[in-house]
Amino acid sequence: MQQTDLAIYNNHPYQPGGNAFKRLLWYYVNAFIINTAWLPFNSLKIGLLKLFGAQVGNGVIIKPRVNIKYPWHLRISNYSWIGEGVWIDNLTTVTIGNNVCLSQGVMLQTGSHNYKKPTFDLIIGPIIIEDGAWVGCGAIINKGVTLGNHAILSSGSVANKSLEPHGIYQGNPAVKIRDRIMQ
Repeated sequence: MQQTDLAIYNNHPYQPGGNAFKRLLWYYVNAFIINTAWLPFNSLKIGLLKLFGAQVGNGVIIKPRVNIKYPWHLRISNYSWIGEGVWIDNLTTVTIGNNVCLSQGVMLQTGSHNYKKPTFDLIIGPIIIEDGAWVGCGAIINKGVTLGNHAILSSGSVANKSLEPHGIYQGNPAVKIRDRIMQ
C-alpha cells in the first residue's frame, strides 16, 4: 500500500494567473484593504478588485474581512452581497450571479487534492452561483459545484455536488429538504 509523500507533491499544470509581482501586490492589497475590518469603504474595495481584473457589476456590496485569493478569477454580477468573513479561495473561476447573497463566514473553495495519489495532486473546478441564490452563514461550497437559480444552501451546510434551481438544501453533505416557493 502506497503512502502520501508530500515531498513529491504535484500541482502541475496549475497556473494561478498573473505574474509573481501582481500576485505579491494583490496579497498586500487583500490583507490590508479587502480582508480588514478597519476600512469599510465598499467603493474602494470594488475599484481595487476591478483594477486587479475582477468583473464586478452594479450595486455589489462587499462587507469587511472578505478574503479573495485571486481577483482575476472572480465574476460578480449586479446587486449581490458578499458578507463579512467570506473566503473566496478561487484558484479558478468563481461566478456569482445577480442578486446573490453570501452570508457571513461562507467559504467557496475551488481546489482540493487527489487523495488517491501519493503525490497528493492539486485538483480544481469552478464554482457557479446562479441568480437569486442564497448561501447561509458558515456554509461551504466545494469545487465544481453550481448552485441553481434561487437555490438556498442553509447555514453550516456543505455542497459537494450541484444544487437544483429553487431547492432548499441542508446538511453535510447537503441534501434537498424542500422547494423554495417565492410569493
